[in-house]
Amino acid sequence: MIHTDKLLDAKGLACPMPIVRTKKAMNELAPGQVIEVQATDKGSLADLKAWAKSSGNQYLGSTEEDGVLKHYLRRADSEEEKEETQFPHTVTNAELQEQLDREDPIVLDVREPAEFAFGHIPGAVSIPLGELEARTGELASEKEIIIICRTGSRSDFAAKQLAEKGFPNVKNAVQGMSEWEGTTEQSKME
Repeated sequence: MIHTDKLLDAKGLACPMPIVRTKKAMNELAPGQVIEVQATDKGSLADLKAWAKSSGNQYLGSTEEDGVLKHYLRRADSEEEKEETQFPHTVTNAELQEQLDREDPIVLDVREPAEFAFGHIPGAVSIPLGELEARTGELASEKEIIIICRTGSRSDFAAKQLAEKGFPNVKNAVQGMSEWEGTTEQSKME
């Protein structure tokens, strides 16, 4: 059994709320203390790993029990902490729609497969955030890539990840699919 100093119940919450609540709870911990975050959102696995990496906190691992993901994170000390920054290159949904009307950017949707299946921008490429690092070879690095998720949080992490890998023309659709008013399509269920 893993010793934890705090338990955070984020069950039933969708992105970005598990991250928002984890950030707040981590601020209440002393450096070196460990929090257990319980979540039912499958995307929380990639979200919390990416957040921990960007903030300097340590993602220790996770387990799954009866459909509940249990994430374990260790609070960084002052030497390990990083100031969180937002990816600087962004587009609004209106700007994304304009680009889709006149250009051919790659729209990269980093939501989980079920989220993508029930409604996505036509022609969008689906690579969940948790798979992005292993699948960057599927993307044309010379093309403009606009990354979208549900609320702009996962896409922010993904944009940083691609920029670190040398992709020069990446933008984050900060409003996300939750505010998308353009055309969507559903994937065929098999």
